Amino acid sequence: MLHEIVTQGFLFPNEIEVLWSLMIVLYPYITGLVAGAFIVSSLYHVFGKEELKPVAKFSLVAAFAFLMFACTPLLFHLGHPERAFNIMFTPHFYSAMSGFGYIYSFYLIVVLLEIWFVFRPDIIARAKSSTGIMKALYWVLALGSMDDSEEALHIDHKITLVLAAIGIPSACTLHGYVGFLFGSLKSNPWWSTPLMPVIFLMSAIVSGIAILIVSYYIVMVIKKQPVDNKCLKSMYDFLWGFFIIDLTLELLNELASIYAQTQSYSIIAQLTEHRLQFSYEILQLGICSAIPLVVLGFVSLKTMSDTLRNRLGLICSALILIQVLAMRWNVVVGGQLFSKSLRGLTSYMPTFLGREGILVAVILFTMPFVVMYVFNLILPLFENKGDEAQG
Repeated sequence: MLHEIVTQGFLFPNEIEVLWSLMIVLYPYITGLVAGAFIVSSLYHVFGKEELKPVAKFSLVAAFAFLMFACTPLLFHLGHPERAFNIMFTPHFYSAMSGFGYIYSFYLIVVLLEIWFVFRPDIIARAKSSTGIMKALYWVLALGSMDDSEEALHIDHKITLVLAAIGIPSACTLHGYVGFLFGSLKSNPWWSTPLMPVIFLMSAIVSGIAILIVSYYIVMVIKKQPVDNKCLKSMYDFLWGFFIIDLTLELLNELASIYAQTQSYSIIAQLTEHRLQFSYEILQLGICSAIPLVVLGFVSLKTMSDTLRNRLGLICSALILIQVLAMRWNVVVGGQLFSKSLRGLTSYMPTFLGREGILVAVILFTMPFVVMYVFNLILPLFENKGDEAQG
């Protein structure tokens, strides 16, 4: 460690160094973006929210891109990442981590199938209009099926609906599992709460919606195309609604801890008032929760110009992304900063370089966006609807 470790009170030697570091913070954060992005896609495909059509394909591919790198932080954290496949080859059905491998694999297959059926008309159209190598590429992507008749597309739509419906509980299970992993560790009072899986799930949904809002707006600015304000307004409304539920659960969890005053409360109070004062009290519960909660209410309920609504909505979306990241940090790292004896505190500061440093975390987080960019070169993520888009 390149920084000075600050300790307070009584700690055993194995409690001084934080073992689950930045990569384990990034892991549930990226996984949450998967669930949130897929929910937006399903709101259109399953629940018929037509106003979300401009981002329906984009959200589905975003879920796939983040899903591709959801396990990467774990592999960087492992000393022997090649052993990760052991949980699949030698399954232990009473292990939560082993169960994740099957949940992840099943969900990945569902998302891949849905992407294929959603983009099949585009693949066929490009196969017919392309020549040479690109024509062969699109023919392979179409799996040799070039039937784009009305009946075939109707069947594709039905299959997409079924896959999206299956994907909703799968996405919820995928990220609810991450919260379950922490909430089931009864030896740690900062983690052990029945609300942890639900809190993780709701924060995943809000972070996924927020990243779509920010990404969609930035892409439209780069492409110099008008944004669809009805689509953004709908996403602001869903973001505000889910964020109210998410923040309520977080505050209920905090109030339950304060009210119960268990044996561990004294050390947890020291933890939140000292080690996590900025990241938890000021950043997570203060700036990045209070401002979006109030401002998004105005954005959703008050009449204002589209320009002002989008500016306020983008600011709130960015703050919510920071809020969820701070929540992941406070849970993962914060739960390791106090001793098992409940009589001491340690500290942790991530390094910039190294396998689990800030630089690697930033690179891993940007890789899903690279995947989306490459995907867009092959198949369109957004439909050209200049006549329907509103500036």
